[in-house]
Amino acid sequence: QVQLVESGGGLVQPGGSLKLSCAASGLIFGTFYMSWVRQAPGKGLEWVSTITSDGSNTYYRDSVKGRFTISRDNAKNTLYLHMNSLKTEDTAVYYCAKDPVTLRAGTPGYEYDYWGQGTQVTVSS
Repeated sequence: QVQLVESGGGLVQPGGSLKLSCAASGLIFGTFYMSWVRQAPGKGLEWVSTITSDGSNTYYRDSVKGRFTISRDNAKNTLYLHMNSLKTEDTAVYYCAKDPVTLRAGTPGYEYDYWGQGTQVTVSS
């Protein structure tokens, strides 16, 4: 049974930082691309970032480039998202999500078969 459990969300002022974590179990973590996806209040799901299975390549949406850093520790089965210079428009529930393809190569497929329960990030003064 695959489980993804996010943590680290909270309330932060504009310009502040947060670090999200996603603990994975029930899978061979190091064989899957992993992603962060967010949903702002009243809006649809929005892809944020993806990291390849070995962590060698990362991908970001334009609005978070230079501010967010995705990383992973395959020995700890954990995915991270370091968020700096946070803006009010980053307010959302953040989900970690697993790629369905084992040992995918190349660009992300932007498809997911397992999701965590989400962690709320609120950026407000």
